[in-house]
Order: sequence, then C-alpha cells, then structure tokens
Amino acid sequence: MGSLSIWHWLIVLVIVMLVFGTKKLRNMGADLGGAVRGFKDGMREGADKSADPNTPHVSDKMVEGEVKHKTEQKA
Repeated sequence: MGSLSIWHWLIVLVIVMLVFGTKKLRNMGADLGGAVRGFKDGMREGADKSADPNTPHVSDKMVEGEVKHKTEQKA
C-alpha cells in the first residue's frame, strides 16, 4: 500500500500526456536536455581553465594591509 506499482505510474503518465500533450512534453524534455548539456559544457570549461598554469588561483593571491588606527563607537 505504501509504494506505487507500475500500473499507477502508467496511469499518471497517460493523464499527464492528456493534460499537457506530447508536443509540449517533448519541448520540455528538449529544454531540460539543453540545460543539462550547457551545465556539462560549463563544468568542462571550468576544468580546462583551472588546468592552465598561467591562470592565477585564489590561493595564489595574498592581500596585505595594516591597521592605522582603531576607533570605538558607543551605542
């Protein structure tokens, strides 16, 4: 009773197809696939940039400074 069988999922799929139509579902699937592909390409480009030895890394940057004076504010 707690889990749904394959027949329940098939009925839900048929109802979704009747409500949205196959063309709209196909377009949503294509959009989702394009988004996943774009994400993978972006991750691949990020990995390529980090492999470049001329690119400075965050750990390569050091900020130096000193405190001239400290002021106290009372509320």
